[in-house]
Amino acid sequence: MRRCALAVAPMVVWPAVAFGQQAPAQPPTVQERVEVVATRIPEPAAEVPEPIEVFTAQELADRGARDLESALALATGVTIAPGGDGGPASSVPEFWGLKEFDAFLLVVDGVPWGGAFNPSLATLSLTDVARIEVLRGPAPVTYGATSFVGVIHVVHKTAVETSRAVSAHAGSFGSGGVVAALPFSFGGFDSRLTADVDRQGYKDDRTSFTRAHALWRNTRNVSNGHFWFNVDATWLDQDPASPHPRVGQSLTPLVPLDANQNPDGAFLNEKRAAFMTGFDRKVGSADWTLTGSFSRSAQDVLRGFLNTLEDTEDNATGLREQIDLTDVYVDTHFAWTLSPKTRFIAGGDYLLGVGDAHGADFDYDAPLNGVPVPQAVVPTDLDLRIEDHRNFAGGYGMLEWHPTSRLRVDGGLRLNVTNEVRGGGEGEDEQAGEEEHGDTHVRLSGSAGVMFDAWSRGSDSVRLYANYRDTFKPAAFDFGLGEAEEGEEGGEGKALLQPETARSVEGGMKSRWMDGRVGVDVSAFLMHFKNLVIPQAVNGLPALTNAGTEQFAGLETGASMQFAHDVTARATYSFHDATFEDYLTEFDGVPTQLAGKRLEMSARHLASAGVLRAPARGVLAGVEVGYVGSRYLNKRNTALADGYGTFGLMAGWRAPRWEIRLDGRNLTDERPPISESELGESSYYRLPARTIDVTFTTRF
Repeated sequence: MRRCALAVAPMVVWPAVAFGQQAPAQPPTVQERVEVVATRIPEPAAEVPEPIEVFTAQELADRGARDLESALALATGVTIAPGGDGGPASSVPEFWGLKEFDAFLLVVDGVPWGGAFNPSLATLSLTDVARIEVLRGPAPVTYGATSFVGVIHVVHKTAVETSRAVSAHAGSFGSGGVVAALPFSFGGFDSRLTADVDRQGYKDDRTSFTRAHALWRNTRNVSNGHFWFNVDATWLDQDPASPHPRVGQSLTPLVPLDANQNPDGAFLNEKRAAFMTGFDRKVGSADWTLTGSFSRSAQDVLRGFLNTLEDTEDNATGLREQIDLTDVYVDTHFAWTLSPKTRFIAGGDYLLGVGDAHGADFDYDAPLNGVPVPQAVVPTDLDLRIEDHRNFAGGYGMLEWHPTSRLRVDGGLRLNVTNEVRGGGEGEDEQAGEEEHGDTHVRLSGSAGVMFDAWSRGSDSVRLYANYRDTFKPAAFDFGLGEAEEGEEGGEGKALLQPETARSVEGGMKSRWMDGRVGVDVSAFLMHFKNLVIPQAVNGLPALTNAGTEQFAGLETGASMQFAHDVTARATYSFHDATFEDYLTEFDGVPTQLAGKRLEMSARHLASAGVLRAPARGVLAGVEVGYVGSRYLNKRNTALADGYGTFGLMAGWRAPRWEIRLDGRNLTDERPPISESELGESSYYRLPARTIDVTFTTRF
């Protein structure tokens, strides 16, 4: 914490220095930030009775953000743990005290990214984004059975954007990349092509990823409407890190920091292609919008993890798996402005997910220090098969009513119809004798909210709000081989888990001061959760199970400030209390009730702050600090990890046509455990080591 205190000093000094170096300037122009994640209709985030933050393209560029962790480093109540079981290119977000990579919804340009299965975080590119919208808490009406504790909506710049830019960067551990964004015309369409190639190295032994990505956007006005289509393609090769095992109350010293016990040549590779299209026009008195997408992903996996903390024979288990995923998404809705006081939205959507996985497990010898590099005989006969077909459909309606100029009332209802069929088997003739398990749910979900304008004067205001949200989500599924093995032995392993459900209430304040240049938001929430899906081991392999009931409560605060001389600042603090209410499970064959225990990896205290100077011409400079409080590493709350702080600096020079900058992340080189592995039992991924990157960008 002493290093964190030192890190705060530049935040106090820098604004004074910046103001002292220049003549007085006019107050900055404040632009209201617009979002669509809450209602599908563009409207100011400050006027919606839900906790929403919007990070604009300019802010992300000024802060040098290239991944989700750096982009949301100053988001209220949210932490992003880089890496995890999804590989070094992936991440594990935390909302409302729940750190699960599949508990939130990732949306890209209005389309669920990852579809009916898990968010495709590893293939997410933040190149050429217009904004990132962050909704804390579920979206039970707009996105229904796929959102639960939060939504991250990444919106790219439209095809009519005319800016041109080329950027190159190089940094620690052999990292580097090139990005280009170019507009052009194509067959009567306004088009924009973005391409990026990136290699990110890490201090961890044999750990890196290389990603090539292209996004082609097209739009034109047709038939009294607007038509668009996008093509997105990603080629991702990852060399995974190893999670660090825990023994007792702490991570074991028997395994050195940055050691890698994966077999030689381990990889997490993925090829993903997506086609998205949409059309909107006026139909009578309504605005009609249609959106559709199709994506195909091929994943190729070879990895391993320790099962015994001794340098003995067959002390590690390996996984070889090939997974093919197909997603189809369609949404159509109408929006009517019935009167100056009333707006109504009605529509429906359908999400199809089809997954087919073939795999096999094997044992191999892995030195605890990773030297020499572990060798393994990898099976070529992938005789375990897992299939999963998911159909999520819903019809929804939302009403926005302003009975007075100071009062807004929102209400929404959605009818969810979900169907899932799962199967699998062993051997080449999987169809013969394999048992399929299916389940269908028809369930309502909904939300209600109210916002009251308690005080306003010009651009300044104080708005109070409250909301209630009732949410339903079919259990997550991750194609773990433990599911196939348990099903093959007893037939019950493939039986579907119970769906997750939650009811939450929330209240808060959104205020704007000093002609809108200062914003202060406060919210408090309480959520009761049932059937949380958590990892478990089946015959030494990963699988999932339900975990009784839980309670999530918390207070979240955030402030943003815009000063003269292109200086901005953000600060956040959140308190989260995530506990089991009723969950009886076994440890070493002993039934144990976990009621009152905190959820593992859930920190009660989160804080962040940053100050940035980013003029159109001149010196770029900024500092960011973050704090994650202590958290338990296990469900029984016997292993407590200390809180930790992070510190980052950025500096550079910007001209109208070019800029050069240096960004340092985690400069104190903290290496605490930040996420738990669902593959290696009692194993944890650490915060990546200190990195420094230099970036040069030219605009033309």
